[in-house]
Amino acid sequence: MKDKKIIVGVTGGIAAYKAAELVRILVKAGAETRVAMTANATRFISPLTLEALSGNRVVSDMFNPETHPIAHITWGQDADLVIIAPATANFIAKMAHGIADDFLSTMVLASTAKILVCPAMNSRMYMNSVTQENIKRIAERGCVVMEPGEGELACHTEGPGRLPGPEEIAEQARMMLTEQDLSGLRVLVTAGPTIEPMDPVRYISNRSTGKMGYALARTAAMRGASVTLISGPTALTPPRGVKFRGVKSAEEMKEAVFDCLGDSDVIIKAAAVSDYRPRDRSARKIKKGADSLSIDLVKNPDILLELGKAKGKAGYILVGFAAETEDILTNATEKLRDKNLDIIVVNDITREDAGFESDTNLVKIIHRDGTREDLPLMSKDEVAGQLLDRIKTLRDNSI
Repeated sequence: MKDKKIIVGVTGGIAAYKAAELVRILVKAGAETRVAMTANATRFISPLTLEALSGNRVVSDMFNPETHPIAHITWGQDADLVIIAPATANFIAKMAHGIADDFLSTMVLASTAKILVCPAMNSRMYMNSVTQENIKRIAERGCVVMEPGEGELACHTEGPGRLPGPEEIAEQARMMLTEQDLSGLRVLVTAGPTIEPMDPVRYISNRSTGKMGYALARTAAMRGASVTLISGPTALTPPRGVKFRGVKSAEEMKEAVFDCLGDSDVIIKAAAVSDYRPRDRSARKIKKGADSLSIDLVKNPDILLELGKAKGKAGYILVGFAAETEDILTNATEKLRDKNLDIIVVNDITREDAGFESDTNLVKIIHRDGTREDLPLMSKDEVAGQLLDRIKTLRDNSI
């Protein structure tokens, strides 16, 4: 969101305090952020707080001598995005019926920017047919309306009406401000580790956190692709706008992948699938006894190999990953050839800044024709963007 111009509109609900965190996130992401508030919003959170976080003067009174006479027009026409968070039932009703009786409502009515509305209110107010009709009306006019969260509200009732988290709102904003150059593309991403049980307590797994796969799914969805994410167990939250399917073992992952095969134009296998599993799984916990314990392991299915064999008929682009500790290029090139991949991404996992659990990665991209690219150290989100650029080029050239 670097250099994007975003206006955060804050209306008079108890969730107004969360606007401070939203503004902080947007500023940190590089967006030029301004805040407009209704008079009632200033009763819940001080404009001074939002001025300090945004670095810009907050406007809540259209007739304040310090406010430019036509700021209510220019703000919304200079911005890339307007976010109303929280959006009360009253303010949504104003938007639906074109009422412009203060700075924020007038600015929204005159705005040419994209508009993101984040409802937050009592669940009865939210579910009221009038509110639902108003939400439908503004959505039909092009506003993006986020679904509120469910749970205990400030009024001690349970139900829908909680303001989505600031990170969720910022994620939706990023998606709305990102070029939709992958629109129409169906992308399947696998991520995370698999676990292979020995008994009800123990299992064999690996150190994969799923960060690279989740970054790919998130970035592809932001760029307009229809994304399915199949993931082993991780501590990560599935990205917004992504179809998610959780699995545990390699066998479960294989089944899920082949279930989705017919609906995929691109398959990116970023998961770290366990190569072996215990031949037998004990129904009871294996008790500590002898000084040593031997477990017979058998090979798991090679999902990537089977996808490579099926690729000719289906015509999808197949991308693999190779996490190596030695002979990196030799091993990766061999895997590219043996598994019939279009692209392989390889990294040296002995590096602390490029292996499992890291937020950064240092990768080499090898293409089917032998072309090799060495990318500099960058965040996994940036690696995802670079890889998707290569996939898009490959796809465009094959059509």
